Amino acid sequence: MKRLLIVAVAVTAFALAGTAAAALVPGVYDPGNTGCPKASFANGVLHLEKNCATSTNAAAGADITGFEGQTFTSASFTLASTSQCQGGSPRFNVVTTTGLFFLGCNNVTPTINANGTATYTFSAQTIAAGGNQVPFPTGTIQSIQIVLDVQGKADLSDITVNGQLQTPTPVSKDDCKNGGWKTFTNPAFKNQGDCVSFVATGGKNAPNG
Repeated sequence: MKRLLIVAVAVTAFALAGTAAAALVPGVYDPGNTGCPKASFANGVLHLEKNCATSTNAAAGADITGFEGQTFTSASFTLASTSQCQGGSPRFNVVTTTGLFFLGCNNVTPTINANGTATYTFSAQTIAAGGNQVPFPTGTIQSIQIVLDVQGKADLSDITVNGQLQTPTPVSKDDCKNGGWKTFTNPAFKNQGDCVSFVATGGKNAPNG
């Protein structure tokens, strides 16, 4: 029960960190200001760390926005290796109109790629093949998060929801500064001003990149 409570709180914290215009927003839940959880995105990889005991009330993760009101059909991510799958973490937390659904890396059988990475796909079929350890999300989506709440690190790439690849977009003007605008690919920007304009208008000013 304590573990579930921590997860539920973390879901709320990540949700508050995002914006409607963003697709993937890395963030941490750290009410004790421990500094142990870290989340960042670079070169197509979402890097998550929890450098403290699993029992510590903290987590690293990311909001995935833009799917509110849709029906969940599938999701996936690729880990640098199977050793980064520790129990049910990292996982997708899917909040719908019918409840909270946990889709952990241990709930499906991964596909091992030629380069040693492991792809975890969550669909009705793969969850059934994994023994139906967890229920498949029903209802319509209210929020989705990726969460790492056990001690360790995870490098996630090729993150998809309902078949759509998820990459970060800027959520503040600071994200655009010091060359930050160059790191975004969906959307891409022509220059810093283009990026700042996108943020200032909540995405209404389409980028020119």
